[in-house]
Amino acid sequence: MSSRPHVRTGRPPTADVGAPSADRKAETVVETAVGHTVDAAMDALERAATSSERGAVVGDEFRAARDAFTALVQVDAKAVRSRLDRVMMGEDPELGLELLATSGALEAIFPEVHAMVGFGDGEWRHKDVWKHTKQVVRQATPRLEVRWAALFHDIGKVKTRSISPDGKVHFLGHAEVGTRMFDKLDRRVPLFSTQEDVALRSTVRFLILNHLRANQYDPNWTDSAVRRFARELGEHLGDLFCLSRADITTKRPEKKKKGLGQLDDLEARIRRLAEEDAKVPPLPSGVGDAIMKAFSLKPSRQIGEIKTTLEGLIASGELEPHRESEFYVAFVGDQRARFGIPG
Repeated sequence: MSSRPHVRTGRPPTADVGAPSADRKAETVVETAVGHTVDAAMDALERAATSSERGAVVGDEFRAARDAFTALVQVDAKAVRSRLDRVMMGEDPELGLELLATSGALEAIFPEVHAMVGFGDGEWRHKDVWKHTKQVVRQATPRLEVRWAALFHDIGKVKTRSISPDGKVHFLGHAEVGTRMFDKLDRRVPLFSTQEDVALRSTVRFLILNHLRANQYDPNWTDSAVRRFARELGEHLGDLFCLSRADITTKRPEKKKKGLGQLDDLEARIRRLAEEDAKVPPLPSGVGDAIMKAFSLKPSRQIGEIKTTLEGLIASGELEPHRESEFYVAFVGDQRARFGIPG
């Protein structure tokens, strides 16, 4: 076993080298008890991490009080985070997460996640959110950002569940609510607070907030909508696709095939459009001359500025690229003031 965090409670020792006082004896008993309790908490985390890595339960069961896990996080957050990372990245993270739940660690460290345990069974007519979450973590690409996002992506469902008159269950706004819950969790638990974790924390938060977007894709999306989607996801696009694929946990083969197929289609369209855009300028040749002729403008810096504005609107998805000059002339004419052209 690795070294334990040293936990001290009570007053510091006095300079008296004689027989310990009754107060000091009591203090030592408290300190020893707390140390053993924290050791049990660390043992529980280590067992979950090792079991996840090996894909099988190892060692004896450990349980610890909620206060022990809380104290452990405060005195050695780095050691706690290290073991939790091992759970997340192990061969069988489902097993590791279940051991965190049965040991008391999950409820103590991440009560927002523990609230999903058993949430959805029986009368509620929707999948067990905890079972779904564990499966998503297991199916996710073994990258730390994606696995942590998978663990937290549905925490907002507990607070947003509603049932419509026809009996259907809804979780409206659970991505946004879950993101706010992650922010509060991050302020409460110092596990993602180091300078090295800035990028990880930012990515996990982004993925929680946007985890539904790729699975909302419809083949009828225009090319402009696909470009806008890719631009808004930016550097997180690859991680989002990984999470979105993992988030498909249906047992119905046809439904799963359809969901994965739509993600493949969206990804292929993004690649194709990026390749096209890299080869062909977004505005047609001669659009500057067409604008000058339509609005009786002379060659000047203003024409360049109008074209730059149009290119920016295309990049933002507000305007379609690769259209004929007349299309852009009409757009400028409809918004003269925006382009500095007198009415």
